[in-house]
Amino acid sequence: MARLFGTDGVRGLANADLTPELAMSVAAAAARVLAARDTSHRPVAVVGRDPRASGEMLQAAVAAGLASAGADVMQVGVVPTPAVAFLVGALGADLGVMISASHNPMPDNGIKLFAAGGHKLPDAIEDAIEAGLDSPAERPTGAGVGRIYDIADAHDRYVAHLLAAVPNRLDGLKVVVDCANGAAWAAAPQAYREAGAEVIAIHALPDGENINDGCGSTHLDDLRAAVLAEGADLGIAHDGDADRCLAVDATGAVIDGDQIMAVLALAMRDAGELVDDSFVVTVMSNLGLHVAMRDAGLKLRTTAVGDRYVLEELRATGLALGGEQSGHVLIPGHATTGDGLLTAMRLMARVAATGRPLAELAGVMTRMPQVLVNVKVTDKATVAASPLVSSAVAAVEAELGDTGRVLLRPSGTEQLVRVMVEAPSEEAAQTAADRLAAVVAGV
Repeated sequence: MARLFGTDGVRGLANADLTPELAMSVAAAAARVLAARDTSHRPVAVVGRDPRASGEMLQAAVAAGLASAGADVMQVGVVPTPAVAFLVGALGADLGVMISASHNPMPDNGIKLFAAGGHKLPDAIEDAIEAGLDSPAERPTGAGVGRIYDIADAHDRYVAHLLAAVPNRLDGLKVVVDCANGAAWAAAPQAYREAGAEVIAIHALPDGENINDGCGSTHLDDLRAAVLAEGADLGIAHDGDADRCLAVDATGAVIDGDQIMAVLALAMRDAGELVDDSFVVTVMSNLGLHVAMRDAGLKLRTTAVGDRYVLEELRATGLALGGEQSGHVLIPGHATTGDGLLTAMRLMARVAATGRPLAELAGVMTRMPQVLVNVKVTDKATVAASPLVSSAVAAVEAELGDTGRVLLRPSGTEQLVRVMVEAPSEEAAQTAADRLAAVVAGV
């Protein structure tokens, strides 16, 4: 059977794949695993959610599951995913549960789990929880049943944490923020205003059904138009659970995660915060970032795709910055997971401190044209071992030299091979990608 936990928790169509029964079972199993690992006290869990309609149902199921296994539950309401991670540590809890499907459409939902301190669960703990789903367990009764209560100031605690992490105020900046009708609809405008920015919020009226609906970090047209119409200095786009962000400069041009990291890396270097003049990216980060940072005297460490791999490398090396092209940025000195609001505030702080437009700051790197082709295959392993494929890749790499890059990456969930080519021009990248895709498809 397929593993229940994916790269970012349990996710599926709410009330079909992800039922309240499953949510209750996962929560109860998580509480039992935690109780077994630490018998000194009864477990305490923080539970938050994004605004999608099914979150109300699933929150009730999660809270019931936790309490049925003897855990106390602190409900923090609609907050960003990174707020739950922060509050686990701030409130001294043993477990965090975020009910969200991030950038997925409204019918989907998910369950993300955090360990004590607000860290993502290691695979071994997820496996233990999954193994315990169908195991018979003795349920507590009487005073042993967990209690469920609301934390009234959770939102304000998180905003105060964000404000403390910003090196300077944002006075003088005019920003448009697209909240994706999601978890950041209240926290992002409040935090940016309290830091000093003039804020125009769009898609900040969630009704349970409109989360990610033509808005947010996966649909930037409304944000770009609003930045131009308002004459704003920049725009910020969050996804449904606000663990990442993208930006738009004053001209309406998109600033992706690679460019955001370039700006933040130089700011942190200047402030003496960038450990070993290095930071962590994934194999999908644009070659232009590598070139720009090399020219700036900075070093990059590269991991597999996924913020969990970036985080693992950050922990192993003690480095202070890492992230992905998609806008997941990790700053371990201030957060245990990707935090789109923290990222946005640090980016805006750099603009405010330097007095330079975002376009100029992001212009430190030039994005190489990047083409990605998904190729359906019969067997990913056969493609990986094919001499024909290896030879074709070597030929394209030789043609590109140091002006481009080739990456073949098997999908983690489907019989697909992703062919990525970067080259000096869009045409050259597309031609090379199509050529390699044809070879891969023929194996």
